Amino acid sequence: MAILLVGLGNPGDQYARTRHNAGFRVADACGAKWGAEWKDWQKLGEYAKVCVGGTDVYLLKPLTYMNESGRAVSSLARFYKIAPQNCVICFDEVALPIGQLRLRKSGSAGGQKGMKSVIEQLGTQDIVRLRVGIGPKPEKIDLVNFVLGKFSAADEEILKPTLERAVGALETFLTQGIERAMGQIN
Repeated sequence: MAILLVGLGNPGDQYARTRHNAGFRVADACGAKWGAEWKDWQKLGEYAKVCVGGTDVYLLKPLTYMNESGRAVSSLARFYKIAPQNCVICFDEVALPIGQLRLRKSGSAGGQKGMKSVIEQLGTQDIVRLRVGIGPKPEKIDLVNFVLGKFSAADEEILKPTLERAVGALETFLTQGIERAMGQIN
């Protein structure tokens, strides 16, 4: 059984360090630790195949922009015959404070348009998701401007160990299962 681990974000240097690219940052951290060699996936994204604890893991960063993320996810999942229940989607969550992580087996998109696209393309809400806290959003800032804004230096200091915890939780998920991983970080 293979696992598809997806980090959601937007392509391009202008988005590289934004809050909305927290999912890309998780995928990059996993790839760095697991020795990933990124390649093009049908002009829809960048992907790599790694092995973690005996499990084949396909890492994917869709390059379709956030709102069309499901196109890249469904394409790779279909090609490698990976069921939606064996996909893990990592994305930013404004409702969680920076530094917090939440791992769930299923659920709605919760207003996150990239996750909404993935749910629509895979045809189910039964998709594991790892939400990375980027909040709280200040009252006087528009949501779009907030998520497309860059992390402050102080937030980057919080994010670094958060990404390490995310990678650890994903390794636990891959080697010991979802329940153990949820207990580790939720």
